Amino acid sequence: MLIKRLSEERGFADHGWLQSFHSFSFADYYDPKFMGFGPLRVINEDKVTPGMGFGTHGHKNMEIISYVLDGELAHKDNMGNIQAILPNEVQRMSAGTGVMHSEFNHSIDKTTHFLQIWIQPNVLGIEPSYEQTYFDPAEKRGKLRLIASPDGSNGSVTIHADAKVFAALIDQSETCNHSLDANRAAYVHIARGSVSINGETLNAGDAAMIAEESSITLSAGNNAEVLLFDLPRN
Repeated sequence: MLIKRLSEERGFADHGWLQSFHSFSFADYYDPKFMGFGPLRVINEDKVTPGMGFGTHGHKNMEIISYVLDGELAHKDNMGNIQAILPNEVQRMSAGTGVMHSEFNHSIDKTTHFLQIWIQPNVLGIEPSYEQTYFDPAEKRGKLRLIASPDGSNGSVTIHADAKVFAALIDQSETCNHSLDANRAAYVHIARGSVSINGETLNAGDAAMIAEESSITLSAGNNAEVLLFDLPRN
């Protein structure tokens, strides 16, 4: 079973300096049919104008992943981390008992385009922590590269959640396959381009919710960048 979540159906907020599409209910956007998918709670596609950003704010008991598509995102937190997040890098922040941070686009002429992802943890009240890793595009070319997992396997960032996150770059004749256990489901988000998922074509901003399938095939891509979340079934 594959259910499409089309880009134009997402919530949208225009704050002037920030344009944000919400795959799930977030802030002023509320849809009881889209409160999350398993432990996956938030996918916000954010575009931050030059010289602007998110002021210092707090999070608790959430696994937060930032995935930059274009531009640069400056991160600063009360754990002492001051980092620039670039394309092909994955930042993971485990908020745990509480963390304060800010995110900013310091460019004078380039928009920062990134995905903000929240995953509900399977353990609460842990000490906050931070991790950032670069993944060579060649590792994602025509294959699903594990970028986040509960055990940090294969160089992925470690999340305190029952979820595995994969990224792939798919174009033309390239094909990726993912096996899905009977008690698992998948959420596939198209970050850019277009791709066929089990024969269904999806475009940038679209997503597919997949359950009761033993395998997922991503093919016939057109400069596609895709994130696949392997999650427990509700």
